[in-house]
This record gives sequence, C-alpha cells and structure tokens, in this order.
Amino acid sequence: MSFRLQPPPPARLNRCQLFGPGSRAALFQKMAASEADVINIDLEDSVSPDDKDNARKQTIEAIGDVDWGDKTLSVRINGLDTPFWYRDVVDLLERAGPRLDQIMIPKVGNAADIYAVDALVTAIERARDRQKRIGFEVIIESAAGICHVEEIAAASPRMQAISLGAADFAASMGMATTGIGGTQENYYMIREGQKYWPDPWHWAQAAIVAACRTHGLLPVDGPFGDFSDQDGFLAQARRSATLGMVGKWAIHPSQIALANQVFSPDEAAVTEAREILAAMETARSEGAGATVYKGRLVDIASIKQAEVIVRQAELIAAK
Repeated sequence: MSFRLQPPPPARLNRCQLFGPGSRAALFQKMAASEADVINIDLEDSVSPDDKDNARKQTIEAIGDVDWGDKTLSVRINGLDTPFWYRDVVDLLERAGPRLDQIMIPKVGNAADIYAVDALVTAIERARDRQKRIGFEVIIESAAGICHVEEIAAASPRMQAISLGAADFAASMGMATTGIGGTQENYYMIREGQKYWPDPWHWAQAAIVAACRTHGLLPVDGPFGDFSDQDGFLAQARRSATLGMVGKWAIHPSQIALANQVFSPDEAAVTEAREILAAMETARSEGAGATVYKGRLVDIASIKQAEVIVRQAELIAAK
C-alpha cells in the first residue's frame, strides 16, 4: 500500500442517475417520486438553444418548489465551449435555493475546465454566503478528457463523481458507431468459427474507475441509448459493476429499476460478506491474518471487499 492512502468516496447511494430536460417542468414531480438515487436536471443537450433561458428558469423554480426527498439533486450545465454555461452557474448559485447539491459539468477536457467553474462557483458562494458547498460531477466525453482523466479527478475538492458519456466520446475518438453504449456489431473477435463481441467501452471505463478510486470519487456508467433493450442495458450495467462502477444513468424511467437491481447487492451476497467479516474477526482474535471460508482463502483484502458490500447494503437499508 502506498504511503498516501486511497481516500473513501462520498458515502451516498448512486445506483441510478435519472435525467430529464429542464425544459419539461411537467416531469419534475415524477422524477422526484421515482426510485432513482440521483436526479440530473439537464440544461445541455436535451434543451434547444432557443429554450435555454426558459429551461434554466424552470429548473431554478423546481429546485425550491419540488420535494426531492433524500435524493442527490444535480443540474447539468452547458459546456464551457458555449455562451450559456456561465449564466447557468450564476443563476443557479444566486437564485436557486440551498437544496441543490451538485453541478454536472459536461465535456470536460482537462483540469483547467474544472478550475474555471470552481473559481466562479467559489466567488458566488462567498458573495452570497451560501452555507452548503456545491459539489461537482463531470462527464468524460472526449479524447482529451480520457487522456487527462486523472488530473480531472484531482482538480478540485468539490469533485464527487465522474461518468462516461459514450456518444460524444465515440464521436471525439472517431469511432465507427452511432450507438450509445453496449456492444457494437463490427467490434468482434472470432474463435473456432464463432463470433464474440467484446466491450469497446471497457478500457475507458477502467481508466475512469482507476482515477476515481485514486482520488475518492464515485465512478458512474453513463447512458445506454436503446431503452427498449433491457437485456442490453443489464449486460452493460453488470459489466460496469464488475469493473468497480457504482451506478448508471437512466435516460428513461424503465431503466431505473434495472440500474437499482444491478447495483444493489442481493441478500446472498450481503450474507456472505457478513460471514467473511465474522470469520476474519475470529481469525484475528486468534492471531491469524487469514482463514478459510467455504473452501477458499480469505484475508485482509477480503475484508475490504466484504466491507464494500455491507456498506452498500446499509445505505440502501437506511434509505
């Protein structure tokens, strides 16, 4: 273990992030009543340029007027390459109430992007004497973003989470696909005459997970575009969970339950994790650093793995 210990991520549920456009105020109550852990009101891609001002106004009103319960409430601002983002930040911080938890910054390419938003947010918080510090979550959507993902993760103490935005990422990389997530028809291997479709997003997701875990952030899988393909969504979500991601976006209400299912440990997994912790506690009391559980070796590393599962189960139980 390095002398510099790996910091823990924020202690909150992030199994599903539900997105909805700020231009459709009729959706806000439904989003608040959903089973998603995180709500992302969008001012960016799902809002037309002519509707940006109205979407921002409706979003600000909803932050204070809607009962969001115990959900993490986040607003995705416009990209820093647009003329809209600064007004998004200023109005959200000056006019919205204290219920807002996070700002989502899209298309981040380097640490300087985070610095720019952080400087503006910090100045407004001080000027307005806002008591709750706004957190940041960002989306990696470009070749530059994935190249600089580690410096992005370390760019600000406001950083909370990083997601992969598959569509813009694919365009930036020049990938020959119009799909948003999932396997791609022409990205395959052949063994013994049979086709096998590997995951083209795997390497980028792994880079995001490593950067997040290094700096104590939540790694989150982004959108799966075909919301009619539940099996495809589940397959990608399970791959992401296996890699270490903690949750996934929902761009349609039908994806909420699927994400919660994948990123919630089942009863058997929680029971086994608790039994491993108990077995290791017994071993430790006997002066041993390892023991055998169900025919396999468990040691200090097993404790850390089991604690992740138990901690997630406890957060869900407390919800």
